[in-house]
Amino acid sequence: MVVSQNKTKLTLLLVSSLTIMSVITISPALPQMADAFRGAPNAEFLVKLVLTLPALFIAIVSPLTGRLIDRYGRLKLLWGALILYALAGSAGYYLSDLYAILLSRALLGVAVGVSMTIAITLIADYFEGAERQKFVGIQVAFMSLGGILFISLGGVLAEISWRIPFLIYLFALLVFPLTLFFLHEPKAHEIAADNPKLVKVPKFIWVLFLNTMVMWIIFFLIPAQIPFHMNAIGIEQNSLIGMAIAVSTAFSAISSILYGKLKDRLDFVVIFAVGYFLLALSFACGAWASNLTIMILAMM
Repeated sequence: MVVSQNKTKLTLLLVSSLTIMSVITISPALPQMADAFRGAPNAEFLVKLVLTLPALFIAIVSPLTGRLIDRYGRLKLLWGALILYALAGSAGYYLSDLYAILLSRALLGVAVGVSMTIAITLIADYFEGAERQKFVGIQVAFMSLGGILFISLGGVLAEISWRIPFLIYLFALLVFPLTLFFLHEPKAHEIAADNPKLVKVPKFIWVLFLNTMVMWIIFFLIPAQIPFHMNAIGIEQNSLIGMAIAVSTAFSAISSILYGKLKDRLDFVVIFAVGYFLLALSFACGAWASNLTIMILAMM
């Protein structure tokens, strides 16, 4: 039973890692990609959209997914999302038209919006209380560690060609069979469908939603802008660009692991204030960075 539960947890963690992977994997290749499409109008802007467009469709699809999974179940939608993730994510490897690549990135956002929402829902279905809180902490750390692996691998592969990092998205096909064997449709879903309950959401939740949106906007500035900024200050190796972004993800994992201890000493307001101060400090350091060392410090 313990072994089976561990396999279930690992599968959920791997599905969760696809979210961060969808965002940053191709980041080191953006300057090369912009150069490859330099003949297209607004090429640099459109290439940056290749990185950020999935997030727009994640935002659109996620609320709809929440309604669909209560009606049709979790796993069938998850399986479809994983297949779409692999096909749409890897499309940049073989598509030659920039607008077609943008369309594939929109479909990738749809896949992530579905898979991410289902992963979170299954965690709520499978675990309760302290076990759930502990697993969510592990989930954030695992996503960050996965981000380190994917962004570093993307940087190395981009040295060969800007197209090759798109093949990393085929990782979803390795996760797919694990979801078949180690995830199950929860009975809680059937009970909830038969006995729907309306819960009044507190108004303060909208403040948290706004806060999360602002943090994601700031987050996307890093993978979208750092590769071009590092090129501008003379750092052109894709592997070094990937390493710099991976450092940011690594320290995100460390802070996630230490969050429980921080929360015991500080309240939410102080934690938010310190977090935003560190973000501001990092962007200031990055803006005035003139070499790799200062850029690494900024990412830390």
